[in-house]
Amino acid sequence: MTEVCKEEFGTAVGPVEKWTLRSASVCVEIISLGCVIKSITTEDRSGQSADLVLGYDDLEGYLSNSRYFGAVVGRVANRIAKGRFVIDEKEYKLAINNGPNALHGGLKGFDKAVWTTEAVDNGVKLRHSSPGGDEGYPGNLNACVTYTLEKNTLSVLYHAQTDHTTPINLTNHSYFNLAGQGSPDIYDHEVTISAESYLPVDDTMIPTGEVKSVEKTLFDLRKPVLLGSRLKELPGPGFDHNFCLCSPGEPPLERKCARVVHPGTGCVLEVSTTQPGVQFYTSNFLDGTLKGKGGAAYSKHSAFCLETQNWPDAVNQPHFPDALLRPGETYTHTTCFTFSVV
Repeated sequence: MTEVCKEEFGTAVGPVEKWTLRSASVCVEIISLGCVIKSITTEDRSGQSADLVLGYDDLEGYLSNSRYFGAVVGRVANRIAKGRFVIDEKEYKLAINNGPNALHGGLKGFDKAVWTTEAVDNGVKLRHSSPGGDEGYPGNLNACVTYTLEKNTLSVLYHAQTDHTTPINLTNHSYFNLAGQGSPDIYDHEVTISAESYLPVDDTMIPTGEVKSVEKTLFDLRKPVLLGSRLKELPGPGFDHNFCLCSPGEPPLERKCARVVHPGTGCVLEVSTTQPGVQFYTSNFLDGTLKGKGGAAYSKHSAFCLETQNWPDAVNQPHFPDALLRPGETYTHTTCFTFSVV
């Protein structure tokens, strides 16, 4: 059984709670501000405990949290080109907050909200209501995220319903370092992503529309790849790309999508999801100015993200998986993070 307890973490718009989920092998802390995963602590092969995710010690850091450490982002994660989309011949305009594009739900997305909470078996359920017009999005949306910890697997279940057709794309933006948060880089991590194709992007990080095979490219991560050497070969600052886990129109079956190993500690992270894509991001825009837990300076390539989600800008690209949620439908996706040692 998983031990579940809550305590007060501080006050933002209202009280912010911290929930702790503890199994025999893993301890996860979640705060109600931004539905944030604050920490994931587990033991390496030598029995040493480490916190594997970046973040802050106190509430003050999360009140700004410009890099979305651990947060659930929405209403639409990732980028929407030029902050515009059309539904039923009506154009909607969003805040531009990432170059010429809209990113992660806007200026005050789901990561800035204080979610309501309730205990469930082995975990916690968090809810947030986003009114029509919130950050420019149509329709009243009720979102629910449930975190459960069973043995060494953290499961994240997303649900949402709306009264007006709206785009939706929810994900968790945890930054991992399997050597422990505060370690200087991820160059000694070995990464596998089970994807046959990926989405090339333009110079503003919007997909060009091409779905490209990873075969004979630097994006072929189907067999374990040492990140340090691959990042040296890769043009640009690093990975910030969607890897396609299925074809548009395929049913949302749960599939293993990624495995990351840190040979030095033996720590392993395996990710499975029902989502059609995973955004692999190597913290290219961290620059050492943010001070996190224990005063650690988070620098470029000091962590990686595996953001399971729909393909970026899908609302504007008809041949991508459907990004719209309609009245009477329920948005449902699951992602599982499993921790082990080798």
